[in-house]
Formats: sequence, C-alpha cells, structure tokens
Amino acid sequence: MERSPPGNRLGVDPTTPAGDGSAEPRIDHHLAEGTGRITVRGELTEVARRPLVRCMTELLLCHEPLHRVELHLADVSFMSSAGMAVLVQLQKMAAPRRVEVALVEPAAAVARPLQISGLWHRFELVGAGPADGDPGVPSGSGG
Repeated sequence: MERSPPGNRLGVDPTTPAGDGSAEPRIDHHLAEGTGRITVRGELTEVARRPLVRCMTELLLCHEPLHRVELHLADVSFMSSAGMAVLVQLQKMAAPRRVEVALVEPAAAVARPLQISGLWHRFELVGAGPADGDPGVPSGSGG
C-alpha cells in the first residue's frame, strides 16, 4: 500500500445533518508530520461517536507514523455525558500505540463539563485554562 503524503486529507467527508432532529456535528480530520488533527463543530453527543471513532481509526491505521492527535473543540456548542465518553474512548483507542491525545482550545461547553466531572485532568490541554472561567485550572498538560 502507498503511504499518504504529508497533509493529505483522509477519507471521511465532513458529516452532514442526520435529518432526524439530532444535531450531528461536522467532523473533519487530516494527518501531517505525525500529528492527526480532528476538528469538531456543533454538538458533541452520542451522534458524534461513530464519525469520531472512524476518524481516529483511520488516523491510527495510516501508514505515516502517528505520535499525537489534537482534538480541536473551539466550535463545539454543546457536549453531553455521551460526548465526554467519546473523548475518553478516543484516548483509550490511542493509548496502546502511545499516541498522545490533546484537547485544543476547548469551548466552555466542553471545558466546564470536563472540569466538573474531573475528566479534565485526563487530557493534555492546549489553549485552555483561566480564560475559560476557572482560575484553578492551569493551561497546559492536565496529567
């Protein structure tokens, strides 16, 4: 099989509304120089599970070495408990391959539920912290 060129967009097209009243998010991903980038726009709920798992699976199976996955969450308008579970699931998928998962600029709709639940500390955080309204949460790695 051929190796994907750096910066090449992978096979999953951005999702579109499901038409059944559920707010399916737009999800896009690509891989460049060992870092996968998954961008989520809209609501992060159970509806997002399949497309996000599919994106993570494609990134993990790429022929280009993968060292890190960044979940860009600045445009998430709502996150349910199922959405939190999806984030943990993605992290667990990456762990056996020692792929780091970072949350990049999580919106308040993501940050607050993670802070309240204590899941905030499971993830590396990039561009998050006191500006999100919680002076007790430093920006940087969550441990």
